[in-house]
Amino acid sequence: MTFFTVVLRGLLRRRLRTALTLAGISIGIAAVVALVGMSRGFEKGWQVGLKARGTDIVVTNRGGSLTPKPFDASVRDRIAHLPHIATTCNLLVEVTSVEDSDLMILSAREWGGFSWSNLELVSGRMPRDAVEEAVVLGQTAAEVLKKKVGDPIQIETKELKVVGIVKGGALVEDGSVILSLPLLQGIIGAPNQINAIDIRVTPLATNQGTYSTDRTTGPGSSRCDRERTPQPQ
Repeated sequence: MTFFTVVLRGLLRRRLRTALTLAGISIGIAAVVALVGMSRGFEKGWQVGLKARGTDIVVTNRGGSLTPKPFDASVRDRIAHLPHIATTCNLLVEVTSVEDSDLMILSAREWGGFSWSNLELVSGRMPRDAVEEAVVLGQTAAEVLKKKVGDPIQIETKELKVVGIVKGGALVEDGSVILSLPLLQGIIGAPNQINAIDIRVTPLATNQGTYSTDRTTGPGSSRCDRERTPQPQ
């Protein structure tokens, strides 16, 4: 009698335990594959969103979750004076449950920053200022949440008002709840915290090519990713 024969007989004699063990292993593998796929899909969607917003470089403090780790907004002041930086825009992005949706992107943007400029109004209006308790919804987010202009929306413990439906030119933009940066910072109790800085560079810097590198720009290691925008010859 070989070792494998003993093992096989043990498995066949305890069929229920064998079936439960196999089911547990299968569920574990499926969960890992799903999480990896979700993470890669979110990263790809994020890249498409960057292109839609006209972002050349994004600075983030990368961690192990779907969204980057928060860092102090003062990091932007250190970046804005670097050569070839045309303009910057602070962001705070969270993936959380909103009302009946278990997974929704909250995209908070610096008021007046260029990351608002790609949003095309489908209906309603944009928020009046940075402190108005209002949001705009991407078209997909509006469908998922079943919201229209004028409806209330509950984010954490705060009730806000949907003032507009927008088209952002990318899946991640259309699937987002978009609001001003100070508003989300106040809701989640994270004053002066951001987790991304969108950067536009001068045309000369854009022509220099593509790079992706790790740099220390704040607490921990921040990742700078750049995607080249084709330039007319």
